[in-house]
Amino acid sequence: MDYVDLGRRIRVRRQHLGLTQEQLAKEMGVSTSFMGHIERGTRKASLETLVQLANVMDVSIDGLLSASLNRGNDTKRQKAMRDLLNALNDQIALWDDETDDEK
Repeated sequence: MDYVDLGRRIRVRRQHLGLTQEQLAKEMGVSTSFMGHIERGTRKASLETLVQLANVMDVSIDGLLSASLNRGNDTKRQKAMRDLLNALNDQIALWDDETDDEK
């Protein structure tokens, strides 16, 4: 997994949303320093943190991890990872729909 590229995609999305690192970190409940490390690729984000980032920034997990996914000759492990990511995205969409229904 290319954590530098992941961090770059997070930074680009954050900037697109007009958020500072401090604002995103506050929304995430993490330190600005940790957010900076994630964006530079010097620290690894947990799956929980990636899901939270995807939710806060309104982007799919697949969108965050896209460069790390090999779509060519998938091994069983790569296919399982892609299936897991798709399942996570489906679950997030269901949660979003439920939240929208509650409003």
